[in-house]
Amino acid sequence: MGKKGDLSDFERGMVVRARRAGLSISETADLLGFSRTTISRVYREWSEKEKISSERQFCGRKCLVDARGQRRMARLVRADRKATVTQITTRYNQGRQKSISERTVRRTLRQMGYSSRRPHRVPLLSAKNRKLRLQFAQAHRNWTIEDWKNVAWSDESRFLLRHSDGRVRIWRQQHESMDPSCLVSTVQAGGGGVMVWGIFSWHSLGPLVPIEHCCNATAYLSIVADHVHPFMTTMYPTSDGYFQQDNAPCHKAGIISDWFLEHDNEFTVLKWPPQSPDLNPIEHLWDVVEREIRIMDVQLTNLRQLCDAIMSIWTKLSEECFQHLVESMPRRIEAVLKAKGGPTRY
Repeated sequence: MGKKGDLSDFERGMVVRARRAGLSISETADLLGFSRTTISRVYREWSEKEKISSERQFCGRKCLVDARGQRRMARLVRADRKATVTQITTRYNQGRQKSISERTVRRTLRQMGYSSRRPHRVPLLSAKNRKLRLQFAQAHRNWTIEDWKNVAWSDESRFLLRHSDGRVRIWRQQHESMDPSCLVSTVQAGGGGVMVWGIFSWHSLGPLVPIEHCCNATAYLSIVADHVHPFMTTMYPTSDGYFQQDNAPCHKAGIISDWFLEHDNEFTVLKWPPQSPDLNPIEHLWDVVEREIRIMDVQLTNLRQLCDAIMSIWTKLSEECFQHLVESMPRRIEAVLKAKGGPTRY
């Protein structure tokens, strides 16, 4: 019979009960699947010492990093999240009589629940921006999903023809570094890209507008007049709608502010905090479009094909997809409150 870990308290109790019921050592071993030696030892320990629990967990080599050492290691990690295992090991061993190896540090960190991961990328937030984000969250913490359904979300996004993913890995031998099958081609500036502007609300997807050149105030005014205005008046005919836009310079230009002021009786421009893409659900729609482009069976070779693909994917986005994003707004607000205006995972 193969070697097995020490018996649990329950299994030891089963052995004792079987022997007390009159079964022999051999019969108990056959019934429970343990060796005769184990049956004999467990029953003898119970008969002589009334021992029913294992003490094997106290056996073996003493752990080099005890609870106090783990707390010390956790402090080192929290003090410098970017530290390598080598650096953590060096700092841990400073001033200690008995040093430990990098392997021990790596194993201990895993046992403590730490693992090496890529950090989330978030906007750099100043103290002022954090305060404004917190004020926005506090002002809207009591908004319900029904309130958020009255908001139309908008944004611009740029999609590259050639997407460079630095996380790609390949299997190769040392001498195969320049083998064509082991190379990833790159092009300058991603081979060009397409910029689009989009809008949506809980009720409907709005238009997706390609932007041929840079989005300056003049170009944005055309978008606002030709697309924002009809969308808002159609979706919110009783003038109870809110239009969301970020704080890009073209959005804050004088001619844009004047236009919104002239139409303030038809809808309200939502006052938006700076550096807050995590609060805008349209960012997730851009992610969906990006993923769909990357898994297309047909390789896109020019910007016209890329633009057509983006437009096609946008029109096929399901109601469930964008409505679920709007319904996440109370959780997003709560996350900003919890982070005290700091960045969130959204």
